[in-house]
Amino acid sequence: MSWLPDDFVHPVHVPVPNTALHLRPIREADTALDYPAVMGSRERLWEIFGPAWAWPQETMTYDEDRADLLRHEKEIAAHQSFNYALLDERETAILGCVYIDPPERTGSDGEVSWWVVDDLVGGEAERALDALVPQWIAADWPFQQPRYLGRDITWQEWLTLPRAS
Repeated sequence: MSWLPDDFVHPVHVPVPNTALHLRPIREADTALDYPAVMGSRERLWEIFGPAWAWPQETMTYDEDRADLLRHEKEIAAHQSFNYALLDERETAILGCVYIDPPERTGSDGEVSWWVVDDLVGGEAERALDALVPQWIAADWPFQQPRYLGRDITWQEWLTLPRAS
């Protein structure tokens, strides 16, 4: 059984209210935008995601990022998991990402996490994304018990939960 209904259609463009930003599924072709966003914020991202995902490695290459984005693109097409890029209006920069994944740990039916580049931390764009994501998940995704990693549960607490079967 899939973690999503067979007839579920994932959103392909999600405006971030009160900004010129939007979310859309990430693609391998986004590597030139993604690599500088990730590596430019790598130390902070490692503090957030490193213990759980071992990402992003200090030594991650452009080609490794490209392969990772190709994997994400394929997983999105197969509805296995979703990675949405946060982009400016003309899609000249990736400014963060939102991940929507099947539950790895017990107690939820979807696991959601997100980040913004260092330059946006604490600013209006981050606050707008923080407000949008739970509303968007509630409105457009078929979850009854979504879990917001790093938000309603710490990553450390999440790692202690039993693995979902």
